[in-house]
Amino acid sequence: MEATVLSNALALTGLGLILALSAAGSGIGFFITCSTAIGVIRKKPELFGTVLVLGAVPSSQGLYGFVAFIMYYAAASSVTTVMGGVIVFGMGLAVGVACMVTCIYQAKICASGVSAIGDGHNVLGNTLILAAFPEFFAILSLVGSILMLGFVK
Repeated sequence: MEATVLSNALALTGLGLILALSAAGSGIGFFITCSTAIGVIRKKPELFGTVLVLGAVPSSQGLYGFVAFIMYYAAASSVTTVMGGVIVFGMGLAVGVACMVTCIYQAKICASGVSAIGDGHNVLGNTLILAAFPEFFAILSLVGSILMLGFVK
């Protein structure tokens, strides 16, 4: 009985980490980019649509966390071994931290792009290309978690 309680506690904590860390990263990333965007649109309101695109980019890691949460939800609810709980916990920590950190640094790239756009440079496309690199590592964490799913059962 105690092993089941421990395994469930670990698995549910892992699920919570996925959601909390990826959502927090997306919120922080959105703040970083949009704080710069507000300064730009205060001076040039016509750039709102352009800078909004870059403001939304860091939100994707929150979606990856939610996808991982949905994928692991069924597995976590049926975990019966401590090892299964540890795997879900580890996956939650890995995906959550990866999404949070990549999102924050992606937002810094996007904020720099927003600032450059505010200065009159046409760098939207270039900024989106550069912002794709941290995104790639968040996607790798999601793919890695999908591969780990086979070890839960």
